Formats: sequence, C-alpha cells, structure tokens
Amino acid sequence: MWNSVTNEFDEPHVRTYAEILTQKQDDEGYRTASSVKQDCIESDVLEIYKLGNEPILTRQKHIAFLKKSLYHLSEPFQYLDSSRPWLCYWNLHSLQILGERLEYDEYSKIIGFLAKCQSPEGGFGGGPGQHPHLASTYAAINALCTIGTPQAYQVIDRKGLKQFLASLHGEDGSFRLHKDGETDIRGIYCALSVAKLTNVYTPELFKECESWIARCQTWEGGFGGSPGMEAHGGYAFCGLAALVLLGKPHFCCLKSFLRWAVNRQMRLEGGFQGRTGKLVDGCYSFWQGGAFPLIHTILTMQNKVFNSAYWLFNQEALQEYLLICCQHPRGSLLDKPGKIQDVYHTCYALSGLTVAQHSPKPSIIGSTNLNLVKLIHPLYNLEDSCATNALKYFSTLPIPD
Repeated sequence: MWNSVTNEFDEPHVRTYAEILTQKQDDEGYRTASSVKQDCIESDVLEIYKLGNEPILTRQKHIAFLKKSLYHLSEPFQYLDSSRPWLCYWNLHSLQILGERLEYDEYSKIIGFLAKCQSPEGGFGGGPGQHPHLASTYAAINALCTIGTPQAYQVIDRKGLKQFLASLHGEDGSFRLHKDGETDIRGIYCALSVAKLTNVYTPELFKECESWIARCQTWEGGFGGSPGMEAHGGYAFCGLAALVLLGKPHFCCLKSFLRWAVNRQMRLEGGFQGRTGKLVDGCYSFWQGGAFPLIHTILTMQNKVFNSAYWLFNQEALQEYLLICCQHPRGSLLDKPGKIQDVYHTCYALSGLTVAQHSPKPSIIGSTNLNLVKLIHPLYNLEDSCATNALKYFSTLPIPD
C-alpha cells in the first residue's frame, strides 16, 4: 500500500507456502471427475509455490513474444485467421499495459491493415473482405484507440458504424453479433463499448437493452450469454459493464452478483475460475477481476457502507498466481501451468494483473519497479490514457445521422 510518509508502496502480504497449503479442496470423501481435475491443478500449483520463487514480471520476455506474435503465429494458431483484428488488439493492448510503444511505421502498417477489414456496410470483419461482426468491430476499434493517433481514429467510418449497429438491434433489446447471426450478451457489450468510445451512442439505438440484460442474470447471480444460460465470467463482465455504460446498473441484482463473483476466486491458486465447479484460468483474471472496479463504482454511487480502499477480492493472491504460476519462461502469460503460449491469455492475464495492482490503494507484490504495469479503464479494457484520449477526441465530433 502507498505510504504517504516515505512516498513508497508498503509491501503487501504474500501468502506463505504453509498458508496456501491449508486451502486445498475438501471433497468430503466423494470423488468426482471435477474434484479429480481440481486435485491435479492444485498439485501442479503447489509444486510451483513450494519452490518459493520471487514474483517478478519478466517484462522484456513478454514484450519480445508479443512483438513476434504481431507478424508471425505458429501453426496451431492458424485457425485465428478470421480473428485478425483480435490479434492486433490483444498484442497492442498487452504491449501498452507493459509500457511499450511501437515505431510510427509499425503502427501505420497496422492501421492500414485494419482499414482493409472495415466493411462498406459499416463495422469490421475478421479480415479483409470478411463480413462485419460485432466482436471483430470491438477488437478493431480498441486496437485503433490503443494506437491513438489521428490517422488511427480517422479510419473509423462512424456513420457506417452507427448504421451497422442499428441493423443488429432487435426489438426485444438484444443485439445479433452479425447479420442473421446469434444473439448473446457479448453483442450488447461490444455495441455499447464502440458506440460510447466513438460517440455514436443514442438512447434509441440501445432501446430495451437493459431489460434484455436483466433477463440474462441467473439464479447464481452472474450473467449467462442469453436468458436461461449458465452464469459465466466473460458474459458476466459483459452484462455488468453494459449496464454501467447504459447508466442503468440498478437492473442488476448486485448483492446476488457480488456473492457469485467473490466465490469464483480459487482459494489455493489465487486466480479465478469462469464458472462454478470449473478450474482456474488466467484469462478470468480480467473477466472476473475486471468486474470488481465496476462493482466498487456502483456501491460508491449507492452510498453503500463497505471498505472502499480495496477491490472486494484478494488482489495479492491473484498477482501471486499470475506472476509465480502463469509466466512462460520464453514470454507470455498462460491459462494455467503447463499450457501453451498464446496472446489471448497474455492479454487478459495482464489486464487482470493491472486490475489487481490498481485499486484505490495500489497493492503491488514484489518489486514495484519491476512489476508495476499501466492502469486500464475497466469498462473498455483499454490502457487508461488510450480510453481517455479516444473519448476526448470523438466527443468533439457530432453524432452521425
């Protein structure tokens, strides 16, 4: 925590191996397929924690991995060819969190590529010539906002974007992800995020969305992908963030959501699971962890009595999991120990790391000089200055007809 006397961060509590060991699951003498898998991951994690390694962010290795991944992916990841704006966003956002900027020429090449992904119908596809899709539109606009130059901003066809969003809006408040496509809660979040960032938002464009989102909240407290589906970390973040963007968080039963969310942090590992009964996964460091700043904001707005100095999860334990268990020796952050390198988990693990570090009273385990990463804006999952600059730029432009 920040010490105003020494102008330094006080060292937060890092769990001892003995403390971690007491958090092993109790299957109450009834072994299931799920409990066996949980035993396996706990054994793997305990072996790592037992080594007593220092939590040190291997920043330069991650930067090297990400820069290489911008231009070359190994054969197992060729299936992501239809998700190329996502690859731009995951890499650029991760580099931004790590404090690394690319050269002007490199950004220009990426801007030029993303421009080719934009459809004449508005929105962006997964690659040049592909049909526009809300998810790839979100990724492309976030990538352009991360670059943050006038050239990047001016690529976005705001009039076409607004028309594209309007074409996907259903009368019941749902959003299809693409023309004649499925509806789920990701669609509303992606549409709202890009509409707010680029200043094309109008109340009519998102009519009835809050009611449809409310129908997605489950008996557990989280949000499912659509009404009747199981609560899930990614969908839960999208649902809560969308309600905050709409200015209507009261459509979420927050008490129920908070109970569900706090129980997704794994006691032994320190990271988050995505659903009840599932294993820890590094990407949920953001999809679950990123919901807590939003919860904090809502509670503050409601004048609720709570400890407002911290997010409502164990921030130090999450940092332990990410820095001690999830760093690949050749760069990148992982789902869990033993998994392969990929930019998706690197992006959302780093996003979760910054959420864990930057509560109202910053809490950074290990060396602050080595481990501190940039602050993000949790609603958009953009580095804070990138979100601020984009919002400021587009706010000066009129909302398209």
